[in-house]
Amino acid sequence: MMRLIVAIILLSVAGCATTDNRKGKSLEPLPPSTRPTYNLAGYPPAFKDGYIDGCETAKKSSYGFKDERRFTKDNQYHNGWKDGYNLCLSK
Repeated sequence: MMRLIVAIILLSVAGCATTDNRKGKSLEPLPPSTRPTYNLAGYPPAFKDGYIDGCETAKKSSYGFKDERRFTKDNQYHNGWKDGYNLCLSK
């Protein structure tokens, strides 16, 4: 009888164990992206994206890149990228 009680307790405790295999890492969700933000109130989203990408490219940060597809097809992104790049390059 005592063995049965011990077995039930052990199985109950084992059932509460986590199955996450991220040993030593926090189980909290990852923070949102830390992509830089700029005060571009009043500008369309495509222009803002282009401006940030262009400025970060000029600053040679890890966030800098040119979305070639958008750059060639989206005039607002294109103008934003050029403005951001030129302004941040001159700083």
